[in-house]
Amino acid sequence: MQITLEGYDRPIAVEAGDTILASLLRAGVAFPFSCQAGNCGTCKCELLSGDILELEHSEHALSAQERAKGIILACRSQVWDDTAIRRIDAEELVLHPSRVMRCRVLAIERLTEDIRGLRLGVEAGGPMTFSAGQYAQLEFASGLSRHYSMASTPDEPELAFHVRHMPGGRTSAYVATQLRVGDEVKVSGPLGISYLRDGHRGPVLLAAGGSGLAPIESILRTLLARGHPAPVRLYFGVRSERDVYHRALLQELAARHPNFSFEIVAGPLHEKMEPESADAMAYLAGPPGMVEAATAVLAARGLAARQIHADAFYDQA
Repeated sequence: MQITLEGYDRPIAVEAGDTILASLLRAGVAFPFSCQAGNCGTCKCELLSGDILELEHSEHALSAQERAKGIILACRSQVWDDTAIRRIDAEELVLHPSRVMRCRVLAIERLTEDIRGLRLGVEAGGPMTFSAGQYAQLEFASGLSRHYSMASTPDEPELAFHVRHMPGGRTSAYVATQLRVGDEVKVSGPLGISYLRDGHRGPVLLAAGGSGLAPIESILRTLLARGHPAPVRLYFGVRSERDVYHRALLQELAARHPNFSFEIVAGPLHEKMEPESADAMAYLAGPPGMVEAATAVLAARGLAARQIHADAFYDQA
């Protein structure tokens, strides 16, 4: 059996019952993916032909309307016959070389009571090229690895991350209590498709919940450094005042760039959001509930799916 990927020059061999994504990755085909558990929607593609079995997945990752149009999740589609697929939005797809790097902790900063800012230097395996808004897998010790978004910009030599201590989270607890400056960290990536669309020159809406500020901050600083001409508006959602961080950075950026403004929201973020116009591009990052509510509001305001790029923090489980 084989998978035919439109635009790829040769068929990909597949074992019966393997998922489309597993087969593509085993063959060394560059294909966007993230959670590998049907929660994020990163690996959406169009099924052109073939017999597949769809495994359980989140409604957020793939809606009933999308399924009716032949859209599937590569990570949750088992192959049982010759299959043909097509990437979605291939004209917007940016693929960077995948890297596995040895990094060193250069600094640990207490951003809030439960969020740590990490700054890592790349010692081997780099450099990692990525698009603002993407993320990587960080492995701090055997069995202690998680996905975290880059808060640094692609133009900076060091990598920055915001790690929130999650209740019951072994990896985030390790970062909060045991990680030290000088420790080694393995960084693999980049991952994700909720990245800055360089070709868009219109208004931009940014929404971040908690440590979801990391990828949004990367997008924001990249946009402003490149002289984005249109209005850029950020909504930063927090539980309370003590969860606010990088306020001084946002104030300084707003002072230097008249087209940038921001609002810190304590409470439901989606109730405050208002896109500048129907041609705005939106980037969202934060807890799944926040992302889903914000996506629904923006869709109701007239933004198409291709204008809304979301990175919800889902567990693989």
